[in-house]
Amino acid sequence: MFLVTANQIQDMDKQTIESFGIPGLVLMENAGRGAVDFLLKKFKDIETKRIAVIAGRGNNGGDGFVIARYLMEKGMVVNTFLLSSKEKIKGDAKVNMDLAQKLCDRSQTCSIIEIPDADTFKNQKNRILHHDLFIDAILGTGLNSDVRGFFKDAIELINSSQQPVFSVDIPSGLHSDTGQPLGIAVKANATATFAFAKAGQLLYPGNSYTGDLKVIDIGIPNFIAREKEIKLSLIEKKGIAACFKPRNFQSHKGSYGHLLVIAGSIGKTGAASLCANAAMRCGTGLVTLGIAKSLNKNIEPQVIEPMTHPLPEKEKGILSDNCFDEIQTLLKGKQALALGPGLGIRKSTKKLVHKLIEKSDVPLIIDADAINCIAENVNILKKKKVPAILTPHPGEMARLCDMTTLDIQADRISIASQFAKAHDVILVLKGARTVVSLTDGRSFICPTGNPGMASGGMGDVLTGMISGFCAQGFSPENASLAGVYIHGLCADILSKDIGAFGFVATDMIQMIPKTIHHYLL
Repeated sequence: MFLVTANQIQDMDKQTIESFGIPGLVLMENAGRGAVDFLLKKFKDIETKRIAVIAGRGNNGGDGFVIARYLMEKGMVVNTFLLSSKEKIKGDAKVNMDLAQKLCDRSQTCSIIEIPDADTFKNQKNRILHHDLFIDAILGTGLNSDVRGFFKDAIELINSSQQPVFSVDIPSGLHSDTGQPLGIAVKANATATFAFAKAGQLLYPGNSYTGDLKVIDIGIPNFIAREKEIKLSLIEKKGIAACFKPRNFQSHKGSYGHLLVIAGSIGKTGAASLCANAAMRCGTGLVTLGIAKSLNKNIEPQVIEPMTHPLPEKEKGILSDNCFDEIQTLLKGKQALALGPGLGIRKSTKKLVHKLIEKSDVPLIIDADAINCIAENVNILKKKKVPAILTPHPGEMARLCDMTTLDIQADRISIASQFAKAHDVILVLKGARTVVSLTDGRSFICPTGNPGMASGGMGDVLTGMISGFCAQGFSPENASLAGVYIHGLCADILSKDIGAFGFVATDMIQMIPKTIHHYLL
């Protein structure tokens, strides 16, 4: 599913009206009618409720007037509070305001109330609150500065009402592209958005403001969307399912790849074992874990199915550049290299990581401490000979970009996409609504996952899954998309079964085969 920016949807609206010849009034009518259909399905017994439409003076308010019209025609009690004087309403919005006014003139229970300024708003606050459901049609997708004045007061009032809220196109005050509230935003229970979902509705925290999201087809022709070459999409189940095929009856362990994992250090052997075990559970034929020689005895009981290979060490429990040649030998016959979980960031370890990135002949999955090892010299990525996938969490991404974590979280898609293109890597930016950015400028948002994943080891499991899919022959793109989607889906199933408190990374690993079998095959 395509996800669009504010500029893209505005351009498509304009092209549909001016070049294709569908009037703006038709698009607005389609939007309002589709929104009402969703509204009636979402909120039961709505016929008995007093409904307040809070409308701005632009096209978002015009959509609100269409919705008010349809509800009035069904005999419902609807009061529309216009945050403007009627004289300032223009174009299609004015046409629908006038039509709604004609219905109000025939009704004793419906009205349009002008609120042109802050003083009038204060006088109307109690009247506004005396409703059972609010329809937010104040501000649309074009907003790009903080909400001020009595528009801000109106949003605060809606949020404080403790009544259900239905937003039109986007919760007022939410940035359409980043999902960040612009000072303040409406907290909706549900949102009817038009033509395409917007990135900010899927990204955190925008998804928590949006509530249940429904995309309404308003009549924009498909070819107009295709011409825009939209670069952002939602990862969808059908696309992930297409990556999996039934296994040949005569297949064997050699049919499904051999992964090499270089990971672990003193106190961090758990990360290495989680990564290796997750790779096995996602269907990889063979997994070899390369680990410092002195740690091998301790880790072997944690990794029954993966093989271990003790590597020489300069310092006890630490992998250094002195084992590079042996790792190069180990890489023969392998299909992918996972590098980083629990590896440590000693100077000699950094040298090893740099050498492996520069010399590896198989796809690289670079995670955790391997990312920290290159943070001061990101240009080492330009020396690689093979595809590489980086899987940073926001803190690691901040180190890679020499930014703050807050900076990263404020503009996740743009930053991930720019980094992926600049360094010719696939960038998996983990977190609430993980972002996968490709080298060609395309990015994807993962819809699966939940707060139950906020515990140690989850990233190590994801690295094992992505690496395992790579070793099995998935393209780096498909391995990344499948890994993040199934990883989050496992967590969603666990959250539903046992709750979001206390499931751990090993629980996730156990869920992988069942999740693939029941949900994707």
